[in-house]
Amino acid sequence: MQLFYTPDIEPAHPQYFLSEEESKHAVRVLRLEAGSEVQLIDGRGGFYTAVIHDAHPKRTILNITSVVNGFNQRNHYLHLAVAPTKNIERLEWFLEKATEIGIDEISLIISHRSERKEVKTDRLNKIITAAIKQSIKAYHPVLNEPVKLGQLLQQPFNGQKFIAHCEPRDKLNLRDELALQGRYLVLIGPEGDFTPAEIESALQSGFKPITLGESRLRTETAALEACFEINFLNRL
Repeated sequence: MQLFYTPDIEPAHPQYFLSEEESKHAVRVLRLEAGSEVQLIDGRGGFYTAVIHDAHPKRTILNITSVVNGFNQRNHYLHLAVAPTKNIERLEWFLEKATEIGIDEISLIISHRSERKEVKTDRLNKIITAAIKQSIKAYHPVLNEPVKLGQLLQQPFNGQKFIAHCEPRDKLNLRDELALQGRYLVLIGPEGDFTPAEIESALQSGFKPITLGESRLRTETAALEACFEINFLNRL
């Protein structure tokens, strides 16, 4: 299967022109020719089948033959708010794997103990795009620009809100608290964890404290664990 990401495609149009970058990849790298069948995803749930009409390396023309809307749409909405790691490659790894597993929105939060306070999202979005193509997902996760934790706590969210932290306080298990097929927002802190004051602010903002197991996890591992658990519980 040759899959292309085409966020500007219009379902009602019978033809689509691949971008110059994608055209070059299709013709020069994949050696596709007129008559070759390809698949397209628009990042909004649309999965398209098309046939190459003109294999031009700068503007390949496709004839759309079928459209499936809501392709493999999941039964829940997951928003993870995670502190960027000092080593950006670890954040990139998390975004790739979380996208493959299933996630809808990611917020990068800056907290008191954050070791990285600036992030360029262009490259991160490219990693997410590559991951949806690799895992054949028609929905492109939203990656929000970095925001301070206090600002995120003030944003409205219609769903369950959780915070994972390492403080020795009573915590809940996701399997006991999760309302299935719902909407979820989970906070994951930096390597040094949230401060006690930040935890208290989150609790006062309606977040419930959760445990992700007995091990002390790195930021990106904790975020991926939360992503996996929520997806797994909603598949049962």
